[in-house]
Amino acid sequence: MAQTNRLYFIDAVRAFAILMMLQGHFIDTLLAPAYRDKSNAIYNVWAYFRGITAPTFFTISGLVFAYLLLRAYAKGDDKPRIKKGLFRGLLLLLIGYSLRINVFNWINGYFSSYFLVIDVLQCIGLSLLFLVGLHCLLKKHTYIFSIVLFTIGCVCFVTEPLYRGITLESIPNFIANYITKTNGSIFTILPWFGYSAFGAFISTVFFRHVHRNKFKISTIISFFVIGSFLIYFSSLFLTKLSQITNITLFKMSANYNYLFTRLGNVLILFGVFYAFEKFLKQSIITRIGEKTLSIYVIHFILLYGSYTGYGLKRFLNKSLEPETAIFGAILFIVVVCFMAFHYGRTNTFVYNLIRKTVDKLKTFYHGL
Repeated sequence: MAQTNRLYFIDAVRAFAILMMLQGHFIDTLLAPAYRDKSNAIYNVWAYFRGITAPTFFTISGLVFAYLLLRAYAKGDDKPRIKKGLFRGLLLLLIGYSLRINVFNWINGYFSSYFLVIDVLQCIGLSLLFLVGLHCLLKKHTYIFSIVLFTIGCVCFVTEPLYRGITLESIPNFIANYITKTNGSIFTILPWFGYSAFGAFISTVFFRHVHRNKFKISTIISFFVIGSFLIYFSSLFLTKLSQITNITLFKMSANYNYLFTRLGNVLILFGVFYAFEKFLKQSIITRIGEKTLSIYVIHFILLYGSYTGYGLKRFLNKSLEPETAIFGAILFIVVVCFMAFHYGRTNTFVYNLIRKTVDKLKTFYHGL
């Protein structure tokens, strides 16, 4: 099992997700309200695919991270991978918060609670920390690890109606923002950790069986079959489950069932990219997939004006016509990817600097 090959389709999926995010954020931020017509088929298709982006990010992050931990443990030494995972998780938390900083406002003594708003990076970072903890607890029992991950994913999704409108006014915003959107958080750890848990669950399946004959074709078929079931029948399944068990929570979940259906979309996407994996090895697509953090940070600075307050949103917010927005999105993707390739050779360009700083601080501390 330690001999398993790199899963190239993972980088392709990450590339698809990051490119969808770039165009989705650009168009959503700059397209004029008059053109946000839900009766327009093209707009609806765009909105539907945009909705797949975040679930894909969280699921693929859980899959990659847990898979690497399992491989490291199988080789007999997962401590470096655990250490790297902890660092990565904390780094994502730090970067997520830093992207909300307006340096000029801070210099002038103005500090906004906007800084504490939670977005995708903080949730993924915290999810990685959770997965490290679960790995350390259950790495000797991989089947129990699989069951726990699957159960966590289901619980996060099914119980969504219970915490959907939660406010947590008595809890400090620093903590509450991870659970409630009341204060402006874009993402919250619930239900989004559920996608990471399902991704980690899928990684356990790959880890155990990827070396077997016909694993790939059976997995591709499974992705399509299970994905289709989740998209078209998960609501019916939850309703039937509610009738059988007399548990109203299942029916409540079925009535607003975007979580399982989006997971179905993600699995279909996995199936497509896994089927065409041999055409993606060493391609520009996989190279983009290796630089998702760099691309995310650069796009946030250019579009939303992180650190300076001067981004495209400041000058063009909700003002573009569709043709201009589409052309601008394509240009935006090209510019951001170009910058990521030429000014950040790998995703590590962001955290290498921080790692060196941390090492210097440690040296300084021990020298006191």
